[in-house]
Amino acid sequence: MFTKILIANRGEIACRVARTARRLGIKTVAVYSTADAQAQHVKACDEAYWIGEAPATDSYLRGEKILEIAKLSGAEAIHPGYGFLSENAGFAESCQQAGIVFIGPPTQAIIAMGLKSESKRLMTEAQVPLVPGYHGVDQSIELLREQSQAIGYPQLIKASAGGGGKGMRVVKNFAEFDAALASAKREAISSFGNDSVLIERYLQQPRHIELQVFADTLGNVVHVFERDCSMQRRHQKVIEEAPAPGMTPELRQAMGQAAINAAKAIGYVGAGTVEFLLDQSGEFFFMEMNTRLQVEHPVSEMISGQDLVEWQLRVASGQALPLTQEQLKINGHAFEARVYAETPERDFLPATGTLTYLHAPTETEHVRIDTGVRQGDEVSMFYDPMIAKLIVWGADRNQALKRLQAALGDYYISGVKTNLAFLATLASLPDFAAAKLDTGFIEQHLDELFPKASTPPNEIFAAACLAALVTRQEQATQAQAQSSDPYSPWSVADNWRMNLDGFDSFEFQLGEALYAVQGSHRADGYYLQTPQGEHLLMGERLGEYEWLVTLGQKAFRAKVLDNLTVLWEGKTWELRLHDPIHEVDEQSAHGGNLTAPMPGAVIAVQVKVGDQVQAGDALMIVVAMKMEHTITAPHAGEVKEIYFQVGDQVKDGDVLLSLEQSHEPT
Repeated sequence: MFTKILIANRGEIACRVARTARRLGIKTVAVYSTADAQAQHVKACDEAYWIGEAPATDSYLRGEKILEIAKLSGAEAIHPGYGFLSENAGFAESCQQAGIVFIGPPTQAIIAMGLKSESKRLMTEAQVPLVPGYHGVDQSIELLREQSQAIGYPQLIKASAGGGGKGMRVVKNFAEFDAALASAKREAISSFGNDSVLIERYLQQPRHIELQVFADTLGNVVHVFERDCSMQRRHQKVIEEAPAPGMTPELRQAMGQAAINAAKAIGYVGAGTVEFLLDQSGEFFFMEMNTRLQVEHPVSEMISGQDLVEWQLRVASGQALPLTQEQLKINGHAFEARVYAETPERDFLPATGTLTYLHAPTETEHVRIDTGVRQGDEVSMFYDPMIAKLIVWGADRNQALKRLQAALGDYYISGVKTNLAFLATLASLPDFAAAKLDTGFIEQHLDELFPKASTPPNEIFAAACLAALVTRQEQATQAQAQSSDPYSPWSVADNWRMNLDGFDSFEFQLGEALYAVQGSHRADGYYLQTPQGEHLLMGERLGEYEWLVTLGQKAFRAKVLDNLTVLWEGKTWELRLHDPIHEVDEQSAHGGNLTAPMPGAVIAVQVKVGDQVQAGDALMIVVAMKMEHTITAPHAGEVKEIYFQVGDQVKDGDVLLSLEQSHEPT
């Protein structure tokens, strides 16, 4: 076994690998960019070395620098985690030449599976079923157009060298093909340095089932059962579970054998994932093989009782697999929910910001949280926006789902937009509970997942009012104590009114909506007048942010942050006190300007000053966290100014272009 390893990654996977290494008595070396100097993974390892500036191309993708540090630190092996260099055959080869073990598969296996077109050919030879499509090396636009028409619609364009949903576009008809192809190729070259694509028939309502495989250098290959990864948005996984619901022993045997055949066909070693699409008819088709540990590996660990990172370390050091296929058993059910910094209601745009408040559920033997951030850390535009992975286990799917729902209800984050409320809603849907799963589930349930805005419950106003009232009282008491005449009625500031109850008025803003709430001081307490009626309000501070609130006959706990963000029952309500004096009309402020929906980099400008455009025309493309967003014209008009060019960095809300609206002649 190794005595020291370097972890060539960041965030939660670096922390997770370090945790297992520490348990095994293996020293760890971290690498970090300028943006990650104070990151949790740096503190989780025994040593840490700076490797470059914030952009991944200047730091975590610098293979030669990482190898230099491995030699300097005396690391015997490098664990690449996932993403970055984990499936980079050139880096794996460089490790071998440098005499440092790459904790991953052999170079030829990475090459074989890294190019999807080549992997399809190998799987055909191994008699692994494939989705009908074009997987050839000829990438001429004319041929791809011909193949697109021959395959039929809908179809899926996929980056041949990639994964993780990058470089994937669904094409519904031939008219969409050219634009989708250009976009997929552009994203593929940006993410993987290779713009080759393949085209496949897009299966209707399939399930995404993947098999965790493991192989050692002695010729042993096993699968650690399957995971259902059908809950996806933009072809990226949101909630995964293991084992797959409804899996029969016969289907598990068939898919497991196909996965093992795939691994054997390329001489695989280490941890890998063979991904299949399972049709409604019960047929399954090979999709791709990821030659690394997957983000969702914890659910396989929870149901098998195995530490898959430990397996990786043992196999890489030349040991045999710890268990045979017959010895591996399924125990219970597990879910993993990916907590992202993103805005689900805005098509899941990635978000950035500082985690000003972070309260995670308590970890137990049934609840696990893999994360690489703490309260006060920043989610930057340079890396993937995943904050944490919430993993739960239960004796069966129903118990595991209840634990997932409870844990999501006790997870609170403020300071940056997250998908926590979306995850909680998704996990509570009846069709999800009934395991009616397919890759289009989220799109099919948009109305339930994104209900129309409604008036917040009285509990939210009560908690916000209580915190605001106490703050006002504390400020008044402090001002009174500092006054030269503390007994003057002008210093008391207690809202006294002649022949009337004292009262406080609040106008809360939530999004664009305003809610007027008034409280009255009376002899027996404080009364809150909400849009739904009058209620007695009392409360007690339980902690810095936590309150016990009594509203009428109901007592409940809620958290209220300093900015009047209310955290209650798993949801975050970002209230603010409306101040009409400082209110700025956003529309008039921006006029005809189009703003950036997220921080990122401009990768394409489709127009020039003076161009006449129509509503819906593409004007500019911004990319952040490897996701493209096209800025389109909201109306017909003339481009008056362009404020950013290709390569420029933009912040959320930056004005990108000025568009003067065209008016029909009267």
